[in-house]
Amino acid sequence: MRITRTTAGTAFVAGSLVLTLTALAYPAVLGVQNAGNDQARVVTETRYGPLTEADRDFVVKVRAAGLWEHPLGLMAMERGTTPEMREAGEHLVTGHSRLDATCRRIAPELGITLPNLASPQQQQFVSTVSGTTGKQFDTTAVNIMRITHGQIFPVIAKIRANTKNSLVRQLADQANDTVLDHITVLERTGLVNFDQVNFQQSAPPGLPKVQLTPPAPQPGEPVLALTEPPGPDVGTTAPTPGPTVR
Repeated sequence: MRITRTTAGTAFVAGSLVLTLTALAYPAVLGVQNAGNDQARVVTETRYGPLTEADRDFVVKVRAAGLWEHPLGLMAMERGTTPEMREAGEHLVTGHSRLDATCRRIAPELGITLPNLASPQQQQFVSTVSGTTGKQFDTTAVNIMRITHGQIFPVIAKIRANTKNSLVRQLADQANDTVLDHITVLERTGLVNFDQVNFQQSAPPGLPKVQLTPPAPQPGEPVLALTEPPGPDVGTTAPTPGPTVR
């Protein structure tokens, strides 16, 4: 779905953006929250503690979140129309670069294969935002990302409360700090439509699993690394030191 231009400023959020966000539905990173009882099943024992289906799913989907939010952050840094929007973009790029570094560090230790592409739905998020300009770009990007960041909170909390794996706990701690930072800078833009955000967070439509699943990498495909922007540290959480990946 393409978003049509409007001269109504933030009134756009209550109109066509509502339809767009409804059509796009949940971010794939939230697929964890739809998991059944099998998510508690231990898939392997590691020296960092047992790894469950939910643990593995969480690591993969934190990685996938960066694969679409990092490009949106770069767009916001370049195309944002206000200093606050450009600042939000920088925080997104830095935060997801650091989360990605942690995912790439712990995945080999836990026997997890990471995707190199976001899910089809997440790719659609990027396409939708990319097709806008000016204030419409700011508003569309902020509200899509505010919904996705707001909804990941309970997922992180559930993983942090239940996992017995120390590396997954470290990732959950870092993800929680990063998401809070991103929510803060997104809200600082003044463009968040809280009524719509709250509605989307409490009543999301469903999508087929194939739309929510990042595609597996090709055999032997190198792992894509997300990089931080040049310049001063923006204050997001750095990766927690851990085992060296060999």
